[in-house]
Amino acid sequence: MAGASTPRVVLGQLALLIPVGSDTYAVSLETVREVVVDPRVTKLPTSPAVVRGVFNLRGDIVPLLDTGLLLGLRPVMEEPYAVLVETPHGTAGLVATDMPLTVRLNESVGHSDIEGTTETYLVADARLAVALDIPVLLSPGRISQ
Repeated sequence: MAGASTPRVVLGQLALLIPVGSDTYAVSLETVREVVVDPRVTKLPTSPAVVRGVFNLRGDIVPLLDTGLLLGLRPVMEEPYAVLVETPHGTAGLVATDMPLTVRLNESVGHSDIEGTTETYLVADARLAVALDIPVLLSPGRISQ
């Protein structure tokens, strides 16, 4: 899928919610490859802090990225779930701290100023979810910092 455009999250569409601590983020279901429970991560000692390590998924080596650090927040402390997303540079895993859920995004409540995000949406259970801009969030320049 390298080189393909990545679908953006838009109002009314189905999206996968990614819990990261007490915050919730949303990605387009068209971007999600799958969710992996309890990935067995191999640490990479010389990698940037945002790279938690890599794991083997049916013969594919997938990098697992710290979603909190990517968003300029605190690092996550555990890796119970990996949300595999397709990016212009290949597949990458984002850490989710609780089980991701599929929901329909309701009204937009405003623009998000966090780099790598777009809008904030109201979701069905009255919580807010910030839409991730996967190409920006997972650009090589942000990951190598």
